Amino acid sequence: MNTLKASIKYAAAAVLGLVCLAQSVSADTLNDIRQRKKIVIAIDLGSPPFGMTDDKLQPYGSDVSAARMLAKDLGVEMEIIQVTGPNRVPFLLTNKADIVIASFSITPERAKVINFSVPYSASESVVGAEKTMQIKSLADLAGKRVGVVRGNLQDTLLTPIVPKGTTLVRYDDDSTNAAALLSGQVDAIGTAKELVTTTARKNPGRNIETKFSVKVVPHGIGVRKEDTALLAWINNWVIANMKNGNLAKSYEAAAGAPLPDLSQYMPK
Repeated sequence: MNTLKASIKYAAAAVLGLVCLAQSVSADTLNDIRQRKKIVIAIDLGSPPFGMTDDKLQPYGSDVSAARMLAKDLGVEMEIIQVTGPNRVPFLLTNKADIVIASFSITPERAKVINFSVPYSASESVVGAEKTMQIKSLADLAGKRVGVVRGNLQDTLLTPIVPKGTTLVRYDDDSTNAAALLSGQVDAIGTAKELVTTTARKNPGRNIETKFSVKVVPHGIGVRKEDTALLAWINNWVIANMKNGNLAKSYEAAAGAPLPDLSQYMPK
């Protein structure tokens, strides 16, 4: 079992096994949310198909749908705080948001400072470029400029493994990263497969495609370490909505493809 899978299963089992204790020991944020009748959720609205805005600047996407479902089931209103990849953890730790639902990949590094729920979504990290660009593997990135979101998963994954001569160009969000590819500022981008699909669909004349896969990584809902009662409630909510298919339907409606199988990460 790999380190990521083991850490997810361990965390999930520990939290679910201590639900009653968690609710009695640390219920402050969960109680605060219920008392104010509103939950503040940080969402990245520049990360299609997880978070986007329409032509009227209204948020939508699979993460937005998941957040709305969660708030409804908790019986409270929802306020969205917009974040980018680099500031998801800071916004959570400085109490600007109660939780983070923002294509938040579960990594051992992040799990040192925050807690993650059991996975509710996932993305495949890939390298994407125009069809004419001769890229078939990691080795072909040598001598090329590759855009990534600063501090995001693809930055973390690619930085230690790109071949010598590769220039990683870091941007603040997925939208800017995709725009850099379309404008020719970079030769390729490291991003979620879903974003490559969305970019290709919105720009049919550019022939944007996935060149190769880097890694499939599950997403979790981010919660502060001390908010064990809130995490316990969210874990139970995720498990229930994975079983009834609501989260899978939400993902497929936004991504146009089935949600990856996350059963291996669920508590047994």
